[in-house]
Amino acid sequence: MGFAQRFDHVGITVADLDTVTAFFVGLGLEADQKMAVEGEFLDTVVGMKGAATEIVMLRVPGGGTTLELSSFTRPDHLPGSPTAPANELGLRNVAFQVDDLRAAVDHAAAAGYGMVGGIGEYEGIWRMAYIRGPEGIIVSLAERIQD
Repeated sequence: MGFAQRFDHVGITVADLDTVTAFFVGLGLEADQKMAVEGEFLDTVVGMKGAATEIVMLRVPGGGTTLELSSFTRPDHLPGSPTAPANELGLRNVAFQVDDLRAAVDHAAAAGYGMVGGIGEYEGIWRMAYIRGPEGIIVSLAERIQD
């Protein structure tokens, strides 16, 4: 018997909530309104007394699993590894299927976000690229080229 019933969301803690939200909206995600969370619930869950955060939930059009962006206003955030390579331990990327990989890569580049490597092709089925987004977040973009 398993405990998990469905995949709900992935959470990423960021310093600049507005910039990171705009990046993901630029990739086509839809953002809910920013909300503030603080109090006993948050203190208990994150294990920090007096914590406060702002959160934006994002989703692909049509719904599904969400992406939670969180920026702590209390206590100050701790620096991450904005240039972490793909083989550094920990959560390394968040992935989205796109309908036009080249257009998505070009859009990211126009906004100042480049590829980690290049565009790879897997067995004639998928094209994929890693984009290094704001605050070093690696976003995997994949285009299905064969069903």
